[in-house]
Amino acid sequence: MVADGLRVLFCGINPGLMTAATGHHFARPGNRFWPVLHLSGFTPRLLNPAEQGELLSYGLGITNVVARATARADELTAEEYVAGGQSLTAKVKRLRPGWLAVVGVTAYRVAFGDRTAQVGPQERTIGDTRVWVLPNPSGLNAHWTAATMAEEFGRLRRAADGG
Repeated sequence: MVADGLRVLFCGINPGLMTAATGHHFARPGNRFWPVLHLSGFTPRLLNPAEQGELLSYGLGITNVVARATARADELTAEEYVAGGQSLTAKVKRLRPGWLAVVGVTAYRVAFGDRTAQVGPQERTIGDTRVWVLPNPSGLNAHWTAATMAEEFGRLRRAADGG
């Protein structure tokens, strides 16, 4: 789900088993990505995972750090994250989105070797692409509510819109 010159390229950690089975990103019921994307103003209505193709019309795309599907992200190795970060860097250099939004601070820290990264805009750029780390919308991430996630996604949306 990528194209050249997107406003924002969202990057999940890796496909979950439901995503692998359906071919739709963030497909597991209870994952808050799609509701938060709408609540933050990125989409004019709540999309379901099967409608992911509509994101391109909003200048948005989705990819993953690691391609291997797992039930839980903690099943991935550090080596997979690092290799995924290298592949993602090459993809971003090729596609040149305005923003790369990595969904999951731990994934970002390991993939990019930045142990102190926090949610929010990062100093790092990939070419001209700015980087933002977002909270993981998995239902397993109880530290963030849909409302607080939508606030952070909304900060990114405003930055991506030039404000």
